[in-house]
Amino acid sequence: MDNQNPQNDPPLPSLPSPSSSTTSILDAPLNAVGFEIEIISPNRVFKVMHGGVSAMIAEALASLGAQIASGFKRVAGFHLSIDHLQSAKMGELVLAEAIPLSVGDAIQVWEVELWKAKSSSIERRDLVASSRVTLLCNMPIPKHSQPLVDTLKTFAKL
Repeated sequence: MDNQNPQNDPPLPSLPSPSSSTTSILDAPLNAVGFEIEIISPNRVFKVMHGGVSAMIAEALASLGAQIASGFKRVAGFHLSIDHLQSAKMGELVLAEAIPLSVGDAIQVWEVELWKAKSSSIERRDLVASSRVTLLCNMPIPKHSQPLVDTLKTFAKL
């Protein structure tokens, strides 16, 4: 993926803080497998993990980004294509990034890559998985879900 920053997102962090509570608030299942959210905006969603579960990661990152990019409308993934290129052993630092390929009024397509990083930086090393997620993104938010959207807005870098 291109690391250019046309939307003036904050630069990628050197390494995440292990005390971050953003992930536990926004996505408890990803938090349970060791992810930490670092950047969340309509142009980039950035997380860190130790270990596997690439498809869950791809769907979660694309969904978070699509919801923000759609103006915080309800989103639903309806297609996931993923290539698993190599394994990540327990304890290896794996980073993930989602970038929108197409942001339409009703449909969005996001590309998600996971790669192994050196322990001292987020420098890309070995691609672990590459995926595309297609999402429907023009549905209204149910009233009972509005508090979740409000919470996401507090973390989104708009």
